[in-house]
Amino acid sequence: MKIGELSRETGVAIRLLRYYEAQGLLTAERGEGGHRRYGPEAPVTVARIRALLAAGLPTRVIRSLMPCYTDDGARLQPCVLDHLRERAADLDTRMAELAEARAALGELVAAAAEPLTR
Repeated sequence: MKIGELSRETGVAIRLLRYYEAQGLLTAERGEGGHRRYGPEAPVTVARIRALLAAGLPTRVIRSLMPCYTDDGARLQPCVLDHLRERAADLDTRMAELAEARAALGELVAAAAEPLTR
């Protein structure tokens, strides 16, 4: 399928599909005139990329995880669990830091909203 067809089928912009290819996440063959041609598995690959991006994984990590899908392609192999758990722990830490920053900001807002006494 051509890049426009893949874009329509997946709902992903052509620009992003080109980016995924440049990052080594998606492969295409070049046909006549240099046009990209994607295999029948491309929509599934794009869906996996989108799911991993939605989980907050950077493209360099996604590139290493793409070959780790099970034979049926429905889920990742157990060998990546430690890495995924580490990423989840990193997110937990960042969320706690953000919650602390939000609380501190709330205190500043509350203090600034109090009327000045002279």
